[in-house]
Parts: sequence; C-alpha cells; structure tokens
Amino acid sequence: QVQLVESGGGLVQAGGSLRLSCAASGTIFSFNTMGWYRQAPGKQRELVATITSGSSTVYTDSVRGRYTIFRHNTKNMVYLQMNSLKPEDPAVYYCYGGLGALDAWGQGTLVTVSS
Repeated sequence: QVQLVESGGGLVQAGGSLRLSCAASGTIFSFNTMGWYRQAPGKQRELVATITSGSSTVYTDSVRGRYTIFRHNTKNMVYLQMNSLKPEDPAVYYCYGGLGALDAWGQGTLVTVSS
C-alpha cells in the first residue's frame, strides 16, 4: 500500500520560514509528479506547487518567489521550503504523488502563521 507521510508543519511568525517534508513508502517506483496542496478552513483544497521527476515545477501565483519545491527521486521524497510566510498561508498542507493512474495523498500537516 502506497503511503505518503508529511512532517514539518507548525507555528511560525509572519515573515518566518518552515520546511515541509513528505516521504513515500510502499512503492519501488518514483512518482511521476509530486506536489503540495493546501486547504484553509472553509476553502477548497488548492494546488501550491508540483514537481515532476524531471524537476519541472509549477507554483500557484500566491507563493511564487516565496516557496520552493524540490524532491529526492531515489528516496521518493518531496520538500516544500516556505519563506516569508504570510497571514494568508495557514492551512493544512497535503503531500501528493501521481504515478500513472495512482493518486496518493498524505494525511496533511498543519501550518499556522502568527501575526
């Protein structure tokens, strides 16, 4: 069974930084695409950033220039470096992995930003 487990969430002051990590298990194959989504209270889950196995990246406009996504293919891990966190960034951040017809999701890690 494929599993994704996030870590690194927590409370940070506005302007601060956090790094999220996501480790995949249960598969010997590297995900074609890995990424991060987030869901704030009362809002729909939205894409934050994705990265392919070839390191092509996509960012949502609100985080571009502040967040950086990177991955370690052989370890099947993906990271999200979040800098200059803003009051609108708090949410549960979910790790995503796509491999063919398989979509895998983590349980989420909470990011809170204090002003």
